[in-house]
Amino acid sequence: MTAEFDRPAAATAAAPPPFPLLRLAAMDSDDLAVLSTHLQDMEVAVGDLAYLPAERRFALVGKRFDWVAAAAGGCERCATGLHFDRVTAVARSGFAQSDGDRQLNLLAIAFTPQQDEAAAGSVTLTFSGGAALRLAVDCLEAQMRDLGDRWPCDRTPLHP
Repeated sequence: MTAEFDRPAAATAAAPPPFPLLRLAAMDSDDLAVLSTHLQDMEVAVGDLAYLPAERRFALVGKRFDWVAAAAGGCERCATGLHFDRVTAVARSGFAQSDGDRQLNLLAIAFTPQQDEAAAGSVTLTFSGGAALRLAVDCLEAQMRDLGDRWPCDRTPLHP
């Protein structure tokens, strides 16, 4: 697990943000579980999902709920990018790619290894309402990074 905290150059001259920008990488299932925890309840527009087959990359941008800020009594979201490398195919269910403005709420991300391959498998992104993405990957390589924009939100997500 690689974790880094970044501050944009402009932020170094002013007061530092109350919570540092998060940057994580996942190379195995344990790493991905940590990444999934930080991304739980991220809001993603369908139009902000992109499969780039020539680059073998799947990427998205969303509004991550900051659970660390919530634990300290705050309630805010942060613009966050996430990408997976070595992606060979993408399948979706529960939504159409043409639903560009539809908002998805990310619940979890998990890796399932392929039985006959040591590193290959599939990554499943599960969203509320029965929507999901499945990425076929040669191996697990994921990175997420806060993009800097943060704003207060109205409420903390609830889970029954």
